[in-house]
Amino acid sequence: MASFPGQGAVGAGGREGVTENEESRDEEDLGEEEGDNAPGDVEEEHRVWTENAPFLYDVVMCHSFEWPSLTVSWFYPTGSSANENHVVLGTHTSGEEKNYLMLATVSLPLTPGTAATNSASAASTTVTDCISIYRKIPHMGEVNRARSMPQRPSIVATKSPSPEVFLFDTSSNPTSTEFDPLMSLTGLEKEGYGITWNQKREGHIISCSGDNTVCLWDICSGQANNKTLPPLRRFAHHTDYVEEVDWNPFNENIFASVSDDKNIIIWDARLSTPARTVSRVHSGEIYGLAYNTFQEHIFATSSSDKTVAIWDARNLSSKQHELQGHSDEVFQVVWCPSEEHVLASCSSDRHVNVWDLRRIGDEQSAEDAEDGPPELMFVHGGHQSRVLEFSWSKTCPFLAASIAEQNDLQIWKMAQNIQGEEDTRGVADSELE
Repeated sequence: MASFPGQGAVGAGGREGVTENEESRDEEDLGEEEGDNAPGDVEEEHRVWTENAPFLYDVVMCHSFEWPSLTVSWFYPTGSSANENHVVLGTHTSGEEKNYLMLATVSLPLTPGTAATNSASAASTTVTDCISIYRKIPHMGEVNRARSMPQRPSIVATKSPSPEVFLFDTSSNPTSTEFDPLMSLTGLEKEGYGITWNQKREGHIISCSGDNTVCLWDICSGQANNKTLPPLRRFAHHTDYVEEVDWNPFNENIFASVSDDKNIIIWDARLSTPARTVSRVHSGEIYGLAYNTFQEHIFATSSSDKTVAIWDARNLSSKQHELQGHSDEVFQVVWCPSEEHVLASCSSDRHVNVWDLRRIGDEQSAEDAEDGPPELMFVHGGHQSRVLEFSWSKTCPFLAASIAEQNDLQIWKMAQNIQGEEDTRGVADSELE
């Protein structure tokens, strides 16, 4: 595993970010976090990471914002070239100022080696020339999540403390300084996070919420001419907060959902009853869910029990493998779009773990085993607070974006020798502090 010295554990955290509806849960968790982690320990770990970044990355850039963002995802505007890099972000101002959905460009360094060398100094300061906000769209409440439609990338859907899903056309010229979405999707009754577009069927989108349900909309339907759109179908079978949903990328009718009830449900979008239910699959709430984009039946889940689980939909009697390497709850899991065996997970422990399933069962020395299992190929340790969301670039292999609670966005790409299939495991101990 490629990592850095001084990887420390962090105490318990809450669900992604602090919202008004979740303050009580997060205040208790944050109290535990402060008690378990002295600020000096976090600062020392970050100092060591900063000094070792040149050996671990081809690219690493850090940018601090005035307000936290709870979401980050790569964005591919129509007409943009393969060399252009964009991300979608949002603000979380706690009501002190207006909130915005934001679009930003990311300027990658021309020479990766130079970027890695410069990253050591950049990692501890604000880099102002690599990330530029070029569009701010007024938003009602903080942006819990933002996702663009694959077939029409200019259409962005957002989640907020309100139960509705909001749609925005980011290609149109702004005509108002006030909140004015293209459309509001109704049907959910509480706040939520999970939202995903159907990759096979244009205009189909699903979202979930704290009312224990999932809703499906077709924004290309005849009713879509109105400013509000009711759901095409509502799915109610979970018994607790539904945290995440994801479409099967090979079948336009199949999606899955996970919940605080610790259950996975596989749905056929044409029916209101579950196709399959798998109960009590984690020992804690299930926060993350992602289908593999190369293998139709494979998906992953992540949980407050600190683990990531790999599943095969053809045999759900037990998980295929359990990935252990986080020291706190795991918010999200994302498969790499360029490597079918690689996935990443982000956690309250301030880390993004990158896993390579081809390494499961590889022999390890006792010293290597102390750093984690063989499938844990890399740990991104640049953040000093809970990592709320993570996104892989679809146009630049292994380029990643991660956003943390303390207002910082990091754009990074692990070193080429770590990406390769060789068991290089980063740099020699003699090269590290």
